[in-house]
Amino acid sequence: MRSRTFGTAGPAVPVIGQGTWHLDQADRAAAVATLRAGLDAGLTHIDTAEMYGEAEPLVGEAIAGRRAEVFLVSKVVPGNASRAGVVAACERSLKRLGTDHLDAYLLHWPGRYPLEDTIAGFSALKQAGKIRFWGVSNFDVADLDEALAIAGPGQIACNQVLYHLKERAIEHAVLPWCRRNGVALVGYSPFGSGDFPEAGSAGGRVLARLAEAYGTTARAIAVAFLTREEGTFTIPKTARPERARANAAAGSIGLTPEDRAALEAAFPRGPRPRSLPML
Repeated sequence: MRSRTFGTAGPAVPVIGQGTWHLDQADRAAAVATLRAGLDAGLTHIDTAEMYGEAEPLVGEAIAGRRAEVFLVSKVVPGNASRAGVVAACERSLKRLGTDHLDAYLLHWPGRYPLEDTIAGFSALKQAGKIRFWGVSNFDVADLDEALAIAGPGQIACNQVLYHLKERAIEHAVLPWCRRNGVALVGYSPFGSGDFPEAGSAGGRVLARLAEAYGTTARAIAVAFLTREEGTFTIPKTARPERARANAAAGSIGLTPEDRAALEAAFPRGPRPRSLPML
């Protein structure tokens, strides 16, 4: 499993983690077993959010007794992102997760509260030892510029954004911005939330050919492609232990320039959209 520095001053974090959106809709025992199987396989970056229903308590159960192994991330919804609201929301997440701190705490998407207030809340949490780092999610370049102007260099740990083979819009401007400013880019929904390329499609055939060549799966090839750039991470979600182990195996795949070019051609990034795509 490859690891990379998370942001400017963060620790080395595996390039592949575990997402938990909708994980609470799966059988609870299977979901907990899957998260633990992922940890065993090296998927120690676990991402969740207060918005994800019962996902935080589920994660708390899965990591009980193993907290030191985990790079744990949660997110605050914009409606709770006032200065005091951020602190209160974080305290609730910590209780649900059964831990005394988060490794990173993110603003889920831009909202109505001034970023100055949200960042002040993050700073208070960091000073109190409740979070190690803070970041953002679903931020386009203008939002990132604003956050950088408020916080200063080296403070934004990551930007979590939609990123999969059929949705590569972030490569136009957001990914380059993050690289320039030492901000980790974490791609969510790497399998397209139900829109993974079908086996019989042109792109699916390219994935199948590469999967056979590397002795792996089409999804593992997709994950390897989405983490090809320095500073990039991805957080696939699954409720099946065997898929968690397969996701982890993708962390050791190093695609050749020719293989990357084949995938670039099969899944073109298209024109830059007017607004940042998000789910």
